[in-house]
Amino acid sequence: MAATLRESIRIGCGAGFWGDSPEGPRQLVRQGGIDYLVLDYLAEITMSILARMKAKNPALGYATDFVSLVMKPLAREIAEKRIRVVTNAGGVNPEACRDALLAAFREVGVELKVAIVTGDDLSGEAERLRTQGITEMFSGAPFPERTASINAYLGAFPIAAALAAGADIVVTGRCVDSAVVLGPLIHEFGWAPEDYDKLSAGSLAGHILECGAQATGGIVTDWREVAGDWADMGFPFADCRADGSFEIGKPEGTGGRVTPSTIAEQVVYEVGDPAAYMLPDVSCDWSQVRLEAAGLDRVRVSGARGWAPSSSYKVSATYADGYRCAATMMIVGDEAAERAEAVAKAVLARCGRLIGEAGFPDFAEISVETLGAEASYGAQSRARATREVVLKIGVRHPSKEALQIFAREIYPAATAMAQSLTGFAGGRPEPQPVIRLFSFLIDKSELQPTVSLGETRLPVPAHIPAAATSAPSPASANSDAPETPTGETVSVPLVALAFGRSGDKGDIANIGVIARDAAFLPWLRRALTPEAVGQHFAHHVQGKVERFDWPGLRGFNLVMHRALGGGGIASLRHDPQGKAMAQVLMSLPVPVPAAWLAPGGPLQDSKTMDDA
Repeated sequence: MAATLRESIRIGCGAGFWGDSPEGPRQLVRQGGIDYLVLDYLAEITMSILARMKAKNPALGYATDFVSLVMKPLAREIAEKRIRVVTNAGGVNPEACRDALLAAFREVGVELKVAIVTGDDLSGEAERLRTQGITEMFSGAPFPERTASINAYLGAFPIAAALAAGADIVVTGRCVDSAVVLGPLIHEFGWAPEDYDKLSAGSLAGHILECGAQATGGIVTDWREVAGDWADMGFPFADCRADGSFEIGKPEGTGGRVTPSTIAEQVVYEVGDPAAYMLPDVSCDWSQVRLEAAGLDRVRVSGARGWAPSSSYKVSATYADGYRCAATMMIVGDEAAERAEAVAKAVLARCGRLIGEAGFPDFAEISVETLGAEASYGAQSRARATREVVLKIGVRHPSKEALQIFAREIYPAATAMAQSLTGFAGGRPEPQPVIRLFSFLIDKSELQPTVSLGETRLPVPAHIPAAATSAPSPASANSDAPETPTGETVSVPLVALAFGRSGDKGDIANIGVIARDAAFLPWLRRALTPEAVGQHFAHHVQGKVERFDWPGLRGFNLVMHRALGGGGIASLRHDPQGKAMAQVLMSLPVPVPAAWLAPGGPLQDSKTMDDA
């Protein structure tokens, strides 16, 4: 517990992924008035990249940008303002990240204490885990023969322990993204492992902040309201109080928007069942979360509930599964889409014949997308007559040598196939490893999270409840279902009635849909059935579609299984993480009362599907 409890603290997030702009932390340190700077660098696939880096050089395996572009330039200001920093930049080598930080601090003449959190790395346990017969938690696949990385998602209490020990900087390996925010809150407010509602609220604050500018108007549905600010987007902060309440804002004078709608889009991002969002420290119920404006670019968030976590950590392993190769080229003129598809057919036939003659089996997977002809929309495409497209051909094969034949045979298409074929992007494509995700659960008692600060080693065992508490009862799914319409209806695109955000978890895509007005919700419920959504994405989704109610936000979360062609860098698609799927859904026709389009009606300026 903190020696002196404060009434509130301000936590700012300066990075939402490895490669985010260093403008974020610089802005928050200099203009944000923050007490804590947090930075989230890790995605599932990032871990395998870092593991390969460490295998080549034992001094690597962490997010090097954190040291060179963030901490070294800002160290003196961070020290002078007594800002504490928490990040998962340690990747698969927190020790090397700590050593690089301390070296950088010596160069600039600043003394800051660096603690690291370890215990998430299970790469040395691969054989033991394999012999236990562990299977993938979603697909049931057996444990892979060889793995690139194996890391458990740790919680926030080790971070809090590091801060209590006096660390100025806390560097973790793999932890849940929201933990970098929850850890400081546990430390500052003395929250206990059984304070489930507060832990859920703090996790929600972390979930909103963790993707940086996505919470301040980045990638929102109503983009025109923010486009003028894209060149100078603000990064978010949360003003958090001991009772778990908090408000989201951004530094004054920066671009972007913090409104209930922009925050709502981030709340629904990459969540499955909003009433059962499982984290290592708490099981969260965010189904009744409420958002309200609290001033210019300020949003008050309330309504998070929690109950006991499970006795397991989620673990993500990554493994190599052959190679992939992709090529893109432009084709211009009448019938461009048809010519592009003919080129793809010919290239694949030619390469298939040549790799067969070389003694290789056929391609394991093929992906052809005609970009510009609305390939993302499948049967809903309205751009087949376009006169300019980019053809993307992606292939997967167990052999790198077979894909080198494919790469070699792309350029000859320029003189042997369609006229106007040009613009080969990036030169001759190089085969790349296919990295797949393998997720499973492990008992918390098998891991020993540890904080290291100087010569001090502090074990921080996970909280394992003696007995699980009951989850809250879900809200009725049919409480606002409309009667069968008897009057005249007209179809409008979903975007006229709602906004949304899509994201990914491995091969699972989710789209959060939020009604613009409470009156629209019953009509959205009628239109957004799992069957209708599955049909709309029939060209992508190979598994089931689930719909979860989100009553607090007046919306739904749509979860689509086997929807991303493997997801991440295992996918051959141009959109392997489903970032465009919300926009594709926004064209779904939704029948509404015709009177809504009449003068004075709620949709008088909206387009019908015939107009769209």
